Amino acid sequence: MKLLRTVAGLPWTRYIQAMDVRHSRSQPLRNGCPVHDLKEMLRTAGLRPTRQRVALGWLLFGKGNRHVTAEILHEEATRARVPVSLATVYNTLHQFTEAGFLREVAVEGARAYFDTNTGNHYHFYVEGEGRLIDVENWDVLPAQLPTPPEGMEIVGIDVVMRLRPKAS
Repeated sequence: MKLLRTVAGLPWTRYIQAMDVRHSRSQPLRNGCPVHDLKEMLRTAGLRPTRQRVALGWLLFGKGNRHVTAEILHEEATRARVPVSLATVYNTLHQFTEAGFLREVAVEGARAYFDTNTGNHYHFYVEGEGRLIDVENWDVLPAQLPTPPEGMEIVGIDVVMRLRPKAS
């Protein structure tokens, strides 16, 4: 499986936005059909466009940038009458992450969120609500990064700031 950077000559994030129903009036779809475009995106990444992948991709990317857990996406699929198991949802989310469509954000030990915005950005995590919020326009990096082990390179820095309501 290859890491997807562009689809049909567009950065994949712009490509996904072009498929978004809310953006379809301002940005024409690449091929005119969101499902066809999603299938092309999957094929370009080396993933077979199965019914489950296409349906889950539609649920994920058809609503703009968002954060989901496997359980949230499984619940949305169930409500949309997409017959898919929780294990298939997990597998698909990890395949989409490996392909570069999603970014995994670890918050609470075993709990992972998947972010459709793969650009460099940080997050607020609202404790008690289990909600991630993107931090916009914050270009702060640690003053001094550690030297990675030999043969390794730093590919990203994840920052999650935990929030809770102020005590009255």
